[in-house]
Amino acid sequence: MTDRADITGWVLAGGRGSRMGGIDKGLQLHAGVPLALHAMRRLSPQVGPIAINANRHLDTYQSFGVPVHPDSLADHPGPLGGFLAGLEHCATPYLMTVPCDTPDFPLDVVARLATELIARNVPLAMAATRSANGLQPQPVFCLMARHVRQNLLEFTATGRRQPQRWAELNGCAWVVFEDASAFANANTLEELQALQRASDSKPLP
Repeated sequence: MTDRADITGWVLAGGRGSRMGGIDKGLQLHAGVPLALHAMRRLSPQVGPIAINANRHLDTYQSFGVPVHPDSLADHPGPLGGFLAGLEHCATPYLMTVPCDTPDFPLDVVARLATELIARNVPLAMAATRSANGLQPQPVFCLMARHVRQNLLEFTATGRRQPQRWAELNGCAWVVFEDASAFANANTLEELQALQRASDSKPLP
């Protein structure tokens, strides 16, 4: 695997929060901490420099003590817009993206993706889990080489917005994590409350 100092961590908090009634999802509290800050703290030991992708309330995000950058594309094209913004500001060989709404993602997610990316000599590695229907991609957990920026610009210029499709076109390494619950995310306030209850029920270390 590559050295963590070669990887910029990028917390995606630029979504519109449509399924939460339009509120800023990254600022909703989990265990008393804003989701984006929680994700940042969980990712930080796994990477070198770290930053947040947000499109509103930038002053609040900046109070977390790391750089904050909005999407570089005007139409907010979902996760790929966040990917592009990250690649634009990335000064390391690799960029690792995580969403702000998945508070219990694995503490070894970066190391495992990096190991596979290097071993398979590919520019992208993404997480996946298993479900009753087979492999379940978790494409917003993505480690990518910085040089894929031009390729991604060309992909989004055609109007395409699907991270999984872009990954497939670029020979992505899919890395399977057996604990699917680690990737449980909060798209609605009800799901966020469920994650909070699950967190509260866990025994203290």
